[in-house]
Amino acid sequence: MNRPLLLLDVDGVLSPYGTPQPPAGYTEHHLFPGEEPVRVNAAHGAWITEASAVLDIAWATSWNDDANRLLAPLLRIAPLPVITMPPAPFHPSDKIPVIAAYAQRRPAAWIDDLHTPQAHSWAAARSSPTLLITADPTIGLTRHSIDHVMTWAKALRRPLANP
Repeated sequence: MNRPLLLLDVDGVLSPYGTPQPPAGYTEHHLFPGEEPVRVNAAHGAWITEASAVLDIAWATSWNDDANRLLAPLLRIAPLPVITMPPAPFHPSDKIPVIAAYAQRRPAAWIDDLHTPQAHSWAAARSSPTLLITADPTIGLTRHSIDHVMTWAKALRRPLANP
């Protein structure tokens, strides 16, 4: 079986929003002139690197190539494959066709802050194992979510017990 995928969003997952102050552990970076600062938690880089031991990770974000150009260096991670999203602005459900094409029949975990009903329908209809984790956009990615994804991925590798 192919290694499972981890599809990572940025806004609301790796960069929380919706609160006046960044959550503990985050620093603000002015990456886009005239826009809100991007909030980055350096620990996320270590978590992503740790998760890459059991998952193939790809960006699933409207940031597209900017995720590697601007965010990966702040997280101190190697560039990741990019699932190219439609031009912004787009509806969150518009991610589903490009994510489905990228994931094909591979097991896939998708961490996003805006999983639509269509995303849940897509996940439920897949024949491959699929895990959706919806991040709270005011908190962002948590250690619990990363541990959950890694436990899920490791469980997929375990051979079935013989009766």
